[in-house]
Amino acid sequence: MIAKHQVEVAIKENATALAHGCTGKGNDQVRFEHAFQALAPDLKVIAPWREWTLKSREDCLNYAEQRGITVEASRAKIHSRDRNLWHISHEGGELEDPANAPFETTWQMTRSPLEAPDREETVTLGFVAGTPVSVNGQKLDPVSQVELLNEIGGRNAIGRIDLVENRFVGIKSRGCYETPGGTLLLTAHRELEALCLERELMHFKQQMALKYAELVYYGLWFTPLREALDAFVNDTQKEVTGTVALKLYKGNISISSRESEFSLYRTDLSSFTMSESYDQKDAAGFIRILGLPARSRARLRQDRGPQDARCLRTGVEEATK
Repeated sequence: MIAKHQVEVAIKENATALAHGCTGKGNDQVRFEHAFQALAPDLKVIAPWREWTLKSREDCLNYAEQRGITVEASRAKIHSRDRNLWHISHEGGELEDPANAPFETTWQMTRSPLEAPDREETVTLGFVAGTPVSVNGQKLDPVSQVELLNEIGGRNAIGRIDLVENRFVGIKSRGCYETPGGTLLLTAHRELEALCLERELMHFKQQMALKYAELVYYGLWFTPLREALDAFVNDTQKEVTGTVALKLYKGNISISSRESEFSLYRTDLSSFTMSESYDQKDAAGFIRILGLPARSRARLRQDRGPQDARCLRTGVEEATK
């Protein structure tokens, strides 16, 4: 999004180049420059980190101090942080060694579970066609929703993650991330999908989600594949409408309720009480058909003699251990 608006301003101002402050090691340089090439292929790209002689954040601090430039970072707070409405990421400092636990002062948006309230807090999220529209029954615009959920999730220690990732350039990197509001939205949305999406569609969407996440992570947003996947996802969301209530307690999320007019969950089918909606005898034929290939293979082994029979017996013995 930043790159897209940067290009719009560059074109409006008749600029001849675009610049970014990404290092030569990260993913973000790929994200910026791929977007630049997709939207303004004729503009030159300037990446100072790949050109100047400064090699570290300490070098940059020295440079700024010598020239009287005020910057937020310091030697005591040497982290590289990127913050926006959705989340904040932390890298560098003590996090460069994966053996080190993050300092409590590293976290910015969320309380520690030790400092979170000693009581559960319930938050209810409403969705229409897959899009979040309300928090605790109050209809809000998207920005207001995320701001409110960041506040709710943050005070309940929701949304912290510490991970080692595989950068696009091949380097392993450790970072800590805080996404309190986004974690609540994602959790509620997944629960609503579980209620409303047909089994095969939901399972296939889960597979597609891995590819979609990879495209976003690698910065391949402005591509035909991402656009095509968006069309698929949008179609899956037509009936993802309803509410999900979450209980929050010291970094944990539990599901309180799920409701939807498009719910595919039927108590007459899922209940242990047998009813006319489901004839148990039908299961016998279903299982026989499902097991047909297995029976055919077993009989072939039996017909081929003792050696294959021993393999079959070994398989049975292993399965019953």
